[in-house]
Amino acid sequence: MIRVLIVDDEPYARDELALLLGQDADIDLLGQAANAIEALGLINRLKPDVVFLDIQMPKLSGMELVAMLDPLPRIVFVTAYDSYAIQAFEEQAFDYLLKPVEPVRLHKTLARLKQDMTPQPMAALAPAIHHIPGYLHNRVRLLPMAQVEYAFSDLGGVHVACQGELFHTQLTLKSLEEKSPLLRCHRQYLIHPAAIFEIALLDNQLAEIVTPSGARVPVSRRYLKALKDQFGLN
Repeated sequence: MIRVLIVDDEPYARDELALLLGQDADIDLLGQAANAIEALGLINRLKPDVVFLDIQMPKLSGMELVAMLDPLPRIVFVTAYDSYAIQAFEEQAFDYLLKPVEPVRLHKTLARLKQDMTPQPMAALAPAIHHIPGYLHNRVRLLPMAQVEYAFSDLGGVHVACQGELFHTQLTLKSLEEKSPLLRCHRQYLIHPAAIFEIALLDNQLAEIVTPSGARVPVSRRYLKALKDQFGLN
């Protein structure tokens, strides 16, 4: 069985695709999401093999969602615009479908999926992360990367510091390090280069970064030299 999730902000498009997929006995439709933020939680929880993903959605596009996924499922982009289809291939998507989805064309996509379900390298689709979905109490805020000071992980998960507030995020430190401007400064911390106001050198080759908001971010010996080299410091 191929475990599938549909992501599209148009209810009719989601239901129509779900109806077509339901006609294939080898497809296990896990659910639907109406936007990228909802989809991120479902993908992390349900671990689908394939995501049928609309490209053009409000707030976060399908391309931006892909940048946040780790590990990466097979992505079949669904779009009403041929220009997006070209971009999808440039981003090395598994396949793309034009709206309205034609049953014959979908059948060809499913046949290819059944023949090739080997894991897809995460680096195959790696647009940059420009916004981070941050959760605080009952709020979800899209945090612009330029306003993020640092991110860190602890037993409670991954947290992002932005404009004096701490947000929880479902993204991993690894994906943030690989696809955003954040730099590794500690095993559990990433720092935005623009948020480095001061580097305070401590004993035992340790250091602390002081951010514009006054936060202190630890720098371990392992990453101190690379951090200093990044800014041409001796």
